Amino acid sequence: MKTVSIVGVGLIGGSFALALRKAGFSGRIVGVSSQAAVDAALARRAIDEALPLREAAAISDLIYLAQPIDRILQTLGEIDSVSKPGAIVTDAGSTKREIVARAAKAIRHARFIGGHPMAGKESRGVEEADADLFQGRPYVLTSRNPDLESWIERIGARLVFLTPEEHDRLVAVTSHLPQLISTALAAVIGAQTEAEKVAGPAAMDLTRLALSPYDIWRDIFATNAEAVDAALAAFLAKLQTLRAMLRNPEMELEFEAASEAAKALRR
Repeated sequence: MKTVSIVGVGLIGGSFALALRKAGFSGRIVGVSSQAAVDAALARRAIDEALPLREAAAISDLIYLAQPIDRILQTLGEIDSVSKPGAIVTDAGSTKREIVARAAKAIRHARFIGGHPMAGKESRGVEEADADLFQGRPYVLTSRNPDLESWIERIGARLVFLTPEEHDRLVAVTSHLPQLISTALAAVIGAQTEAEKVAGPAAMDLTRLALSPYDIWRDIFATNAEAVDAALAAFLAKLQTLRAMLRNPEMELEFEAASEAAKALRR
């Protein structure tokens, strides 16, 4: 692999570029993004140069799509006719079913592998990029490719292989639902006059995700609505159970079961 193009040089794309460098990649890294983004990426030395999409795709051994989901879907239809035969195309989109389905129709000359690094921050932009962002974090792939897998392992991520449907069902519970819970909790707390005067670490921790901008989540909810709706239904049912048990000593059993589940997440 001699040339990598990062399409969307923001937090994730910039971090992937910096992580490749730290892991020993000595080839060429090309950035495809807005002028402001590529200028910032050049200043961070995350990329070596900036090119338009079609020019970058034509010379790349790996094309890394780190855009919002709607833009990834559009880009897939623009690069196949100009990409190098045998090139790897992968993405970092937060949902997989629609992206993989679009790629199956749009990508013919190159090899597409759906991807999703389970890493990020509330802040955005290549200015926040971090070479260690993926260290120890799950990195989902929807199909196998030894070259891509090798580099993902070298940047410190933990490979997880899932079908697009499995991925979307699981992240609806582990990622998309937490965002909505945090958003709802922040709104409830905010509606209470002077609540900020007594808000402690629990409120701060649980409302952290509410700082995320909606434009990141719009495409996620649009492309994973069914799975998110099922996750919300399960969560609301559990809340109703807990609500009915507020004066019941058996609530302790709910706490114990939840504690074991939380411990399992941290192993």
